[in-house]
Amino acid sequence: MAAGADRPRLVAARTVGASPVAGLGVGWRPEIAGVVAGVTGLGFCEVIAESLDLRHPGRPPAGPSRGVTDLRERGIPVIPHGVRLGLGDAGGVDPGRVAHLAACARALDAPLVSEHVAFVQAGGREAGHLLPVPRTREALDVLVSGVRRTQAELEVPLALEPIAALFDWPEDEYAEGDFLTELLDRTGALLLLDVANVYANARNRGQDPSAVLDRMPLDRVAYVHVAGGAVHPDDPLGLYHDTHLDPVPPAVLALLEEVRERGAAPAVMLERDGRHPPAAELHGELTAIAAAAWLEPVR
Repeated sequence: MAAGADRPRLVAARTVGASPVAGLGVGWRPEIAGVVAGVTGLGFCEVIAESLDLRHPGRPPAGPSRGVTDLRERGIPVIPHGVRLGLGDAGGVDPGRVAHLAACARALDAPLVSEHVAFVQAGGREAGHLLPVPRTREALDVLVSGVRRTQAELEVPLALEPIAALFDWPEDEYAEGDFLTELLDRTGALLLLDVANVYANARNRGQDPSAVLDRMPLDRVAYVHVAGGAVHPDDPLGLYHDTHLDPVPPAVLALLEEVRERGAAPAVMLERDGRHPPAAELHGELTAIAAAAWLEPVR
């Protein structure tokens, strides 16, 4: 259990409706397609929306291989996960990117889609990264507009993921949990809770991750991300980086268990974007995540 988990909670998780997905999942990547194909007991998978090629109407969506459509043929729900929509872009979301995300959802018969609380471009320049929006009233209005514009084209729920950020804007007016709560209240969106991001942000800000969870809208969680990270040896500040390249550390698993104890982890998935371990190690990581989240392990 995470440190401080035995103290009184300021906010208790409430169930406001069944999540569209359940069980243990994994982020599909072409490098581990063969491993994922051999796993039984998966509750769902997630695929990067921008990796899907929908240029040929009437054909199944194509990724780097047929792995994505193979999952659907096995009856495994697949969630398109956007990384370039830029819901917080001051100039508004790009209509073509919104249309692509909606088309991915239709092509995969997805139960929901997800994107990030972030901006990706400014002044006509692409950052190439997910950047944190200032937690201000003005930025909140921009986000609400971007989310509503996206929801207008979607036929399924939209879940929003707060990102791991290495800095906060000096003009921030909200704590992160309060900012997210108002965003979800104004849009009706769900929350994609990344416990690795919560851990990284709390550690780098000198905060208690349990206290951060106290202010999170845990009653709106659709599903949970878990990922690994590390402190770069050449980083003079000693910041913890959410790399998606390293094993999930025990502290993140402990935080996942705490979230589960609060009743807010209906579905949990592993994100691994590189330095993929051998199949046995990947299975071991999935088993550890399942144990922390009180889920049936995959085989």
